[in-house]
Amino acid sequence: MTTDTTPTPPDDAHRRPHGLDDDTVAALGELSAALEIVEQARGFLYGFHRLTGKADLALGDAVESLRRAGHDEIADLLDRDLVGRNVAEGRWTYQLVEDYDDGYYAAFRDHEKNVRDSLADGKKHLFEAEMKEARRSHGRRHHEALPRETAVDLGSSTDGAVGPSA
Repeated sequence: MTTDTTPTPPDDAHRRPHGLDDDTVAALGELSAALEIVEQARGFLYGFHRLTGKADLALGDAVESLRRAGHDEIADLLDRDLVGRNVAEGRWTYQLVEDYDDGYYAAFRDHEKNVRDSLADGKKHLFEAEMKEARRSHGRRHHEALPRETAVDLGSSTDGAVGPSA
């Protein structure tokens, strides 16, 4: 079995621009990680929006069931006070989502992009790309630098066979 241990650099989109120092790459990695947390929070907000909407529809079904069971006064109270109620002053969840998307999320995303454009020619995930290069086993299947690199290109596979497998 032949194992090529010659490093294959990441593609140009993930290669550090000339002159960019380690501290800046690390700081950009931290900024990118912060944006990923905001992305996750945004997902939770959309989940909150969806679940709150489902809860309101389920509440409507419960109100109708209470009416059919002859509990009109209770059904009327729930219908009047809870069905369609705002979750925040004057707002349903879709309005919270829109405010988040158009405000904080858009500003955060724009600033992160502007910083990358300013410091790293707009390149994304430089810190992670360099970490991948440092951690992967060069020449091993499933440790390729790029999607187009294959075991045939590398001349080896994890089972020691050379060439494509059946």
